[in-house]
Amino acid sequence: MFGDLMGMMGKMQEAQKKIEEAKARLNTILIDEQSNDGLLKVTVNANRKLTSVTIDDSLLEDKEQLEDYFILVLNKAIEKASKINEDEIAAAGHVDLPQIPGMEGLFK
Repeated sequence: MFGDLMGMMGKMQEAQKKIEEAKARLNTILIDEQSNDGLLKVTVNANRKLTSVTIDDSLLEDKEQLEDYFILVLNKAIEKASKINEDEIAAAGHVDLPQIPGMEGLFK
């Protein structure tokens, strides 16, 4: 029993290390998104951190339009980054653990 427990703890520690490595790698994956007309561009990394914004001068004349563009474009970029993030973290954290009664599905 304790051997199974020690093996499980080792696998969980290994999975945690892989997750931390994946999080660091996600900082290097960049997602570029822009408005349909190309007037506003954003870049976020796969950890959903904004890394750059480019705004065409014509958008500076209309605050409401700029705000609308920014919300739409940033949300699209964050959505893409979230998908990449979730997939990478799930893959890194996948651990094959022995089945323990009452804990089925807990570590998937």
